[in-house]
Amino acid sequence: MNKNMQTYDSIKNLREKLIFQYQIDADSLNHFHDKVMKYVFHLALEQQVQKTKIPPCEFVWFITGSGGRLEQGYVSDQDHGIIFAENSIEASHFFYELGKELSYGLYKIGYPYCEGKIMPSNPLWCSSVEGWQHQISLWMEEESWEAMRYLQIFYDSRVLVGSSQLLSELKFHILANQEANTNLLRRHMENIMFVKKAIGPLGQLVGEEKGEYEGSVDLKQTAFLPYVNAIRVLAIKEGLLETSTIDRIEALLKRGYPPEFKGYLEHFKLLLELRNNLYNHTQSYEASHFIPIKSLDKRRKKELRDILKSGYKLHQYVRSIIV
Repeated sequence: MNKNMQTYDSIKNLREKLIFQYQIDADSLNHFHDKVMKYVFHLALEQQVQKTKIPPCEFVWFITGSGGRLEQGYVSDQDHGIIFAENSIEASHFFYELGKELSYGLYKIGYPYCEGKIMPSNPLWCSSVEGWQHQISLWMEEESWEAMRYLQIFYDSRVLVGSSQLLSELKFHILANQEANTNLLRRHMENIMFVKKAIGPLGQLVGEEKGEYEGSVDLKQTAFLPYVNAIRVLAIKEGLLETSTIDRIEALLKRGYPPEFKGYLEHFKLLLELRNNLYNHTQSYEASHFIPIKSLDKRRKKELRDILKSGYKLHQYVRSIIV
């Protein structure tokens, strides 16, 4: 570990100093996020080792949500968890304490706590392989919106530090159970049926009607989620282990999905570019999802309309073949 990265404050200073240099594209920005979060991990682990001892068994620290899909913007909250190999009290204690320190460290350097508590400081997201297998099986059996949401969140996870085999094993557990449960895909689709609209009857952009973000388009709900959710369902259907929406679409095209998917791919790439170019560096995490319509020129408005229409069309296509 870099000797200059010995405190959370020093990592925070590095992040704030360098992050704007990675405005080039979403890929560069997300790899920078990865690098910074790994600094936090190594510092948190060092502190945990000083309190107790070295990790008692093999483990993996994974990131999920937009981070798992390599789709984070400049401002991002926490979505991560821990899987450890040994089902023991000693291992549970060690990794739960590490998870708490990790969540705290990420918060200290500028990643807000996840409101949904998708963090290893929550025992639900910090467990042994055996515990995870049991939890995933429960989620697949439960007839609830939340259980499906947790499954979808987990499926977007990728390794930051540790054993990729532990994470892959659990994803294969999901896919194997899906083959035995023919209703699971339909339940995934039913969980994401609602799409928030931002285009009016005359084809005009429509922003929030009231509140703090009146006149702004909610990019997360109206633009990102229709693509992300629909493509994830297809990824689960096809047994894909890719996590980014772009990689998933490219894999689906190789598997013979319609040529229209090339258009979905280009529109999603444009969406990532649009968000990066229009981001206001003073915004909070919540505010970073909203773009005032009046701030867009004629070209940007057309681009956003095309992105929204394409995302809705994709969502409708997936709905037609799943439900």
